[in-house]
Amino acid sequence: MFGSEIAGQVAWLLPASVILLVAGLWFTRRAGRTDLVRAGLVVWGLWLVVTAATFSFMAGIFHPYYTVVLAPAIGALVGIGAWVLWQRRESYAAAIVLASTVSLTTAFTFFLLERTPDYLPWLKWVVAVLGFSSALMLVGVRHLPRTVALTVAGTALVAALAAPAAYALTTATTAHTGSIPSAGPASGGGPGGGMPGGVRGPGGLTRGTTGGLLDGSTSTGTITAMLQKDADSYTWAAAAIGSNVASGYQLASQEPVMAIGGFNGSDPSPTLAQFKQYVANGEIHYFIASGGGMGGGGMSPGGGTSNQITSWVESTFTAKTVDGVTVYDLSGGVK
Repeated sequence: MFGSEIAGQVAWLLPASVILLVAGLWFTRRAGRTDLVRAGLVVWGLWLVVTAATFSFMAGIFHPYYTVVLAPAIGALVGIGAWVLWQRRESYAAAIVLASTVSLTTAFTFFLLERTPDYLPWLKWVVAVLGFSSALMLVGVRHLPRTVALTVAGTALVAALAAPAAYALTTATTAHTGSIPSAGPASGGGPGGGMPGGVRGPGGLTRGTTGGLLDGSTSTGTITAMLQKDADSYTWAAAAIGSNVASGYQLASQEPVMAIGGFNGSDPSPTLAQFKQYVANGEIHYFIASGGGMGGGGMSPGGGTSNQITSWVESTFTAKTVDGVTVYDLSGGVK
């Protein structure tokens, strides 16, 4: 969870959530069995521990964006735990835990921002000044006037959230392509990779891409208009191998495009016999071949059943090229 690939995605408040979980459980240890605050800590704590442990020890395919499922637990535990301690700030123990949590979060944030030194280089110093100064004052928060205490708490909150908020804004304002998005600056494995979206000429997008296992397809005006024409007469305006290949055409045309074989085209659905029946029933207008478009990135999707369907279409129907993409018109049924 703290490695270079994962930490910037989700770990900013992970240490704080663990500390506040333990502290919250301790300070509510005498609460009744049905106490909602303690129950919330238990539920979100189990979510955090089980999920983080699963991610830490899992093997095989793992993408950084999977860690988004930790966000609800981290947010809930930080919120609940901080509230529990703030309500008990007259206790030196609670005040010290609050101050320690802010100090640790500040130091950890500084460490993570050091991994991307070219990204807002001033931010880590702002976080350090605000975080450590507010942590120092939190130790004696019981002696501060209410207005000053609230200002200190707000300053600590800004210090804790400044860096993840900056990462979130950078991600939201950056165009993404491909199927493996990530948060933050590009130098830190940041937002969205993917191949360029087609080839542009003087009149706009002139060549599409069929995408692949890791990249979505890109339609052109001509292809989109072709899919939309008489689309109401078909169950699917087109079919393509894998969901990434189908995605760009469906989004552009706003018409259903069958993703043969599921995400990467390897699932045996539909079968060749089922696909033939769909075509015989006149339910699919076009078949868009994978990997034939200029500029299509990523690995080609597919599997045994998908390959059978592709081979059958290629041997049964006539191919035509539309803006660099190979398309088969299935509307005539089996010839």
